[in-house]
Amino acid sequence: MKSYRKELWFNTPERLVFINITSSVNECLKESGIQEGLILVNAMHITASVFINDDESGLHQDYEEWLETLAPHEPINRYRHNRIGEDNGDAHLKRQVMGREVVVAVTKGQLDFGPWEQIFYGEFDGGRRKRVLVKIIGE
Repeated sequence: MKSYRKELWFNTPERLVFINITSSVNECLKESGIQEGLILVNAMHITASVFINDDESGLHQDYEEWLETLAPHEPINRYRHNRIGEDNGDAHLKRQVMGREVVVAVTKGQLDFGPWEQIFYGEFDGGRRKRVLVKIIGE
């Protein structure tokens, strides 16, 4: 069995943004040479997410509005976490809802997706450098 590991790095100026990383993950898969196996893609920070969904701008706006309704950024003092000098209590909650990672089957050297599926990096506390781990195992 072969194993491959790579980190993808992001530094977004926006506090909340969704980035389609499917092409970057596909590039990792090609670099790995693995034809059959599994690929794990996970956010290595507790205020960011990796998830699978449709790449449709209306849906992304719906996510932003829904997440801000569930866990609004302001007022900052609403979150106990922020009382230690942070301002990202909302980002931790948004990450919890959107998830940490995805696992996708690799079949014949391709991501084995359903229709419209894409992989996204979700940033909920932008403005600093963060990473996503891509780990592939298989033959």
